Amino acid sequence: MDKVIPLTENYEFRRVYAKGKSAVRPTVVVYALRRPGKAVRVGITATKKIGSAVERNRARRLLRESVRALWPRLRFGYDFVLVSRGKTAHVKCGAVLSEMTDAMRALSVLREEADA
Repeated sequence: MDKVIPLTENYEFRRVYAKGKSAVRPTVVVYALRRPGKAVRVGITATKKIGSAVERNRARRLLRESVRALWPRLRFGYDFVLVSRGKTAHVKCGAVLSEMTDAMRALSVLREEADA
């Protein structure tokens, strides 16, 4: 797998919210749901509670970049939904990456260094 497939449909997001496991951090909430197949699918959300369109877009960009950095370490066969939080747009990319790594490690969806 060399490409992240986006989650686009509302029912896909709802299924991950309802059946998946979650890990909450100050800048991101990660939902993960195991599924058949090898594809990794990712959906990113930023609600209007985050702030203006500029802040929401920055939050989404930070989450997208963090997924891009973690991509080689992700286990195959999962759907992820990443929810930005109020702080997301106001912190550096490294902080978001660190917290997302921590959340994904808590959900056991990262391959160990020896496996990767």
